[in-house]
Amino acid sequence: MVIMGEDSQRVKDKDAQEFNMSAARAVSDAVRSTLGPKGMDKMLVNSMGDVTITNDGVTILQEMDIDNPTAEMIIEVAETQEDEVGDGTTTAVSIAGELLDNAEDLLDQDIHATAVMKGFQLASEFARDEIDDVAEEIDPTDADLLQNVAETSMTGKGAELEKEVLADLVVRAIQQVTVEANDGSHVVDLANLNIETQTGRAAAESELLSGAVIDKDPVQDEMPTTLDDADVLLLDEPIEVEEADADASVSIDSPDQLQNFLDREEQELREKVDQIKATGADAVFCQKGIDDLAQHYLAKEGILAVRRVKKSDLRFLKNVLDTTIATDVDDISAADTATGDISRDEEDELFYVEGPEAHGATILIRGSTDHVVDELERGINDALDVVATTVSDGRVLAGGGAIEVELASRLRNYADSVSGREQLAVEAYADALELVPRVLSENAGLDAIDLLVDLRSAHEAGDTRAGLNVFTGEIEDTFEQGVVETAHAKEQALASATEAANLVLKIDDIISAGDLSTEGEEPEGGAGGGMGGMGGMGGMGGAM
Repeated sequence: MVIMGEDSQRVKDKDAQEFNMSAARAVSDAVRSTLGPKGMDKMLVNSMGDVTITNDGVTILQEMDIDNPTAEMIIEVAETQEDEVGDGTTTAVSIAGELLDNAEDLLDQDIHATAVMKGFQLASEFARDEIDDVAEEIDPTDADLLQNVAETSMTGKGAELEKEVLADLVVRAIQQVTVEANDGSHVVDLANLNIETQTGRAAAESELLSGAVIDKDPVQDEMPTTLDDADVLLLDEPIEVEEADADASVSIDSPDQLQNFLDREEQELREKVDQIKATGADAVFCQKGIDDLAQHYLAKEGILAVRRVKKSDLRFLKNVLDTTIATDVDDISAADTATGDISRDEEDELFYVEGPEAHGATILIRGSTDHVVDELERGINDALDVVATTVSDGRVLAGGGAIEVELASRLRNYADSVSGREQLAVEAYADALELVPRVLSENAGLDAIDLLVDLRSAHEAGDTRAGLNVFTGEIEDTFEQGVVETAHAKEQALASATEAANLVLKIDDIISAGDLSTEGEEPEGGAGGGMGGMGGMGGMGGAM
């Protein structure tokens, strides 16, 4: 009996598990070589020919042309990690891939997937509890320790060359937007922090500025560019003649009629400028366009006008000045303006806008080229998120693979108390965690086996901070060496990786109405043969 369409595909039982695990491991392998200070970069070229050079895990996975349903589930691990913590995406995806690799060995031993999933879940819960036990409580105002956290996050990325300068900017920026709640906890409001970029200068010349930075020019050179205690109006409407919604044609019999039309337009623009002047505004930042004649009138009134301001910049100005964004010129009043100081950097062609109570701050990232600036921005964004998490959470860990080896050791001891076949899954989970120090060693060109043995010995001797210094190849107290990671990031990485691995393991039947891919047809030459959609992974190889 035929119950499925002729174009449909079905993969079930062991073939389905192998198909899913192969796709997930392919994603994991794609980013594994980027892990750590010695990790390599990827060059990603999209269909438009735009080039991205990065080793940021989530950026790589988002830019790659992946057309496989299982692979996209693993990518969600990276996106979740990025949304929740801002860093650790490569670690989360790599551990997920290693868990599935180890799970395949257990399935080959006729251990049911349900037992493997239960063991993984038990191990994940135990490991996260142990992270809390190992983690050290810190003072959220400890600038030196936060500096170490920021530098650790930046190490291996484009920001590493000037990581001390940039990490200092990150820490000061986070401190500027951190407030202490009534219960004594610290809350970081990243909405009051903005990032602007500028090419043509060295990364070491990046700055932290109080207030907002607007990379625009005044609409006319005659306008003032430096204003103290200025009344500022934010506008989300063009200062232009309103156009009819429908197409219309007008017959003109004489030049006087044409002049009447022009006079009416001029009068309408004059009224808009008069309305702005009536609010007492000294400066207008407009998201839309400003008519040439309106520019002339604004300059004549001594009002600074800036047009085509980015929507994100206008919203940030709203926070900095603690005001509103007006949407109708005909309905504005003095209540729509806010007081702020405006200055102009003619060399960099930037406006600096500062509110009276310094509600916001801007990190101005400088770099030699667009590619450099883009990678710096990714590194600084990750560092901002990690430092913000550290301030809010207040717990840190030694890096360099120290926590992974410690957890693996404790999990093996815990496995003895687990009954049934789940015990083997717990041990497999411990082995998967040791992927991190192993890959750190491999990416640094070191002997992974010898170093892993040394790490295990150090932790068995009670040194919970023993980690790998990839620059010297020695086992050291990485916490003392300034390699510090946030505990929440590790907990989230383990939780996301475990959930993704269990989600893949739970699938034993794949039914597709067509090709086993998420969009379009399978690229020619793709791998996977009879299992259809694995051809969608072919885009990964071409992207790297």
